[in-house]
Amino acid sequence: MHSDDRLYARASGNVARLTIAQALAGANSTVVYATGSIVGNALAPDRALATLPISIFVVGMAACSLPAGIVAQRFGRRAAFLLGTACGVLVGLLAALAVVLGSFALFCTAMFFGGAYAAVVLSFRFSAADCVPPDRRARALSFVMAGGVVAGVIGPQLVNYTMNLWTPHTFAATFVAQAAVAVLAALVLWGVRIPVPVSASASVKTAATVGRPMREIVRQPLFVTAVICAAVSYLLMNFLMTAAPLAMQMCGLTQKSANLGIQWHVIAMYAPSFFTGRVIARFGAQRVVVTGLTLIGCAAATGLAGIDVAHFWLTLILLGLGWNFGFVGASALVLECHRPEEKARVQSMNDFIVFGTIACGSFLSGSLLNAYGWSAVLWVSFIPLALVACVLGYAAATRRGEMAA
Repeated sequence: MHSDDRLYARASGNVARLTIAQALAGANSTVVYATGSIVGNALAPDRALATLPISIFVVGMAACSLPAGIVAQRFGRRAAFLLGTACGVLVGLLAALAVVLGSFALFCTAMFFGGAYAAVVLSFRFSAADCVPPDRRARALSFVMAGGVVAGVIGPQLVNYTMNLWTPHTFAATFVAQAAVAVLAALVLWGVRIPVPVSASASVKTAATVGRPMREIVRQPLFVTAVICAAVSYLLMNFLMTAAPLAMQMCGLTQKSANLGIQWHVIAMYAPSFFTGRVIARFGAQRVVVTGLTLIGCAAATGLAGIDVAHFWLTLILLGLGWNFGFVGASALVLECHRPEEKARVQSMNDFIVFGTIACGSFLSGSLLNAYGWSAVLWVSFIPLALVACVLGYAAATRRGEMAA
């Protein structure tokens, strides 16, 4: 086989494995969002703490983003993947034990490991971009994200079919099943072969192998814009999705309705990824980001229009679509901000900032819902949208000034 053909086959195999792993491992987040606030409400000593487990899940994502990047930089992407899947098994087993024992503290601990797993899973998108030539990176990134469509089906159905298997410990069997799915994802990831980063393989560290200082990279206007857009897209998705299942329960709707709402939400999050890369290539990442943020605004407006099943579901679907365009578009912008030897550091820094921001919003979501209701959660979501609109307007004005000069 010709060397170019071998490289193409290896790249295609890596992208395929990462897509399958995304489908399996992504079920972890879906299960957490479908059950976290419900289990939290049952175990927490105070109802105001019901969404705390999901907030800690997001803290785990933020706290483990940089360490995952360091592991990937030094030992290669696969080492980070396998370490992450170990956390995926651990979260399922600890969460099941927490439900059986009725321990809120242990359940929150489990959610931290779940966040660590989710942080590694989200790095799959950048890993796929590493496997292909520059002109195909956005397409590879979005294709792997499309694996989340299957995750959107696996997660809620896992909840539906297992939540009552271990009576009277509702959801205990669900978490055990989630741990088993994480093991399957690890087997898929074992076959991924991605070259070790330049900075890790070089015997002598130089500017060419280490790259620029991080402070120089993060000052780039494009990086700032990308991080803010990704943070707001993910913040609002998490902010509203964290509260939605519990809000549906408070409005008298069933757990199955909430599970289906989360299922359609996650499908909407990832289904556009089959073509998001092509849309970005044609119209540019920034236009795609603006479209995504507009859809998130429409989601909040839809939620304010009513509290029946249809309004909740449509809100969650629009929210998922908006997240996809906003987050994938912003991730494509990040790819333009670093050199090859800087990629692991820059990508993990981006995720650390994004997930750290999300954690703040997640803590606020539960207390707002408990104190003021679902409408207050929806109204507050317009504040970050107004902020990012100002940032994008300023960035556009700056570019026009540079072109005129």
